[in-house]
Amino acid sequence: MRFLKISILALIIVSCAPIHVNYDYDKTTNFDSYKTYQYYANMETGLSELDTKRLLNAIDAKMESRGYNISENPDFFIDIKSAEYQGQQRQTVGVGVGGGGRNVGGGISIGLPIGQANTNRQITIDFVDENKNQLFWQAISESSFNPKATPEKREERLNAIVEKVLSKYPPEK
Repeated sequence: MRFLKISILALIIVSCAPIHVNYDYDKTTNFDSYKTYQYYANMETGLSELDTKRLLNAIDAKMESRGYNISENPDFFIDIKSAEYQGQQRQTVGVGVGGGGRNVGGGISIGLPIGQANTNRQITIDFVDENKNQLFWQAISESSFNPKATPEKREERLNAIVEKVLSKYPPEK
């Protein structure tokens, strides 16, 4: 029974895994001049076609809610890249053997991993002004990723990522 409680608690913690986002931007940029956007046509997102569609739909919805529009003649372009990687295993069990007596001692300790390593995904979103040929805003998100998740869970996770990423755009003055 105790194992079941611990398993459920671990599942809840993993399913609510945090999304970490790092932001960077050009301090000289006038963000008020950007009202329309478009995606690069040759964008290699590193996501599946369906996940790419989910991510772009989430970005479009969030940008539209903030007053930005897609345009054939945009003020800036959006580029998206992603990569998956195995996170470090943090759960280990320590096994130790030791001895001693009369001021003599020794010991051995071994850490045995428990479970599987987490799969994480890093998504980089760049806002590029093609007229000035420069990157003016960037967000890099890192979060856990379940490759076996249902389409609904994938969409929910990508929406949460976009919500967190675009919460700091445009940057406060």
